This record gives sequence, C-alpha cells and structure tokens, in this order.
Amino acid sequence: MENFVITIGRNCGSGGSEIAKMLSERLNVEVYDKNLMKLVSDNSGINEEMFNLADEHLKNSLLFRVSRGAYDGQPIQPESGNFTADKNLFDYQAKVIKGLADSSSCIIIGRCADWILRDRYNTLRVFIGADKESCAERESKRSFIPLSKARIKVDEKDRRRGEYYRFYTNQQWSEPRQYDLCLNTDAYTFEQCVDFIIAALKVKLGESQIT
Repeated sequence: MENFVITIGRNCGSGGSEIAKMLSERLNVEVYDKNLMKLVSDNSGINEEMFNLADEHLKNSLLFRVSRGAYDGQPIQPESGNFTADKNLFDYQAKVIKGLADSSSCIIIGRCADWILRDRYNTLRVFIGADKESCAERESKRSFIPLSKARIKVDEKDRRRGEYYRFYTNQQWSEPRQYDLCLNTDAYTFEQCVDFIIAALKVKLGESQIT
C-alpha cells in the first residue's frame, strides 16, 4: 500500500483540528500540527522557538527582509546572515513536510501543506469552514472565553492564516479551487465530515489503498 496524505486547512473554530484527530483514529495515522515544528527544528538545527515566532505571524519589516535579493528556494546555510529569515524557515518546513509524505501516511494541519504537496497524486487537500458566528461560538466554548473575545480571535487568526498562505504561495488561502474537498461544519457533523473525507480519499486513490 502506498502512502497517502490528507492536508487540512481550516477556519478558526470550524472544527478542523477535531476532525483531523477523528480521522487519525479512524485511519490509524499520525496527525502533524504543532508537533511539526519539533521535527523541523531537529532537521534544521534551528531553535524551535524561532519557528514559533515566525509561525503564521507576518510583519512588514519581515516581508522586506525576506524579499530583498534573489532567492532560489534552497535552504540557506547557517553561516548566511539570512539563515533564520522567515522564508528559509518555511523552506525547512516544506522539506520536512515532503519527507513525511514520502515516508508514511499522515494528516497535516495547516502549514501550507496543501500547496507544498499540490503536485502529488496521493494527497487529498481538504478545507474545513463554517459561518463566522458559529466558529466564534465554538471557539468561545473551546477556549473558555466570552463570545465577544472569541469573535475577535477568530477574525484575527483567519486573517493571519490568510496572510501567511498568500505570502508563501501567492494564492488565496480560502479559495475553493485550492482544495479537493471543502466541507461546511454548519451543514454536517464532524462525524459526517470524517466519512466524506475517507470516501473522497478512497475515490481518489482506490479502495484497496485505504485500510
């Protein structure tokens, strides 16, 4: 059986992370999200905190620093002054994501994984969304914060995710054409979403490839 990868993009509060965990249990594969940064840190030798600081947070000063000069897409060596520039951190992240896709079946949440693996036939790219108000309500319950603060958090996290995705891919993060399957958790339960994703994976790769 060949490896398969499910990438999951999601609106904050839509339930994407919960659906990924449920898929992991159904398919008996690993989920990579925050733990991906540990793998990237080990691979690059860069302190994990450097990745966390740059993770999905862009500032104009960083955009200027990264965009100066030509860049060929290869990881920059440690002696370079730009070694820990956000673009280089992203390239190490992409290297690890491709390595995971080569070595085992898995689920990867966010991290532009859908774009990084866009040319691989064994990757199912999924986006999980929902109405902003229902996302805020879920986030309020999940984080134990007032609904008013949850609305702000949802808007801010989605904005940052969109900026992060656009900067590194030059594409729109929530554009349906970026994905193989888009699901609305206002219309379907998490369990139904898991069923749809597994069914789509079987259609794309063949029943025999999914256990």
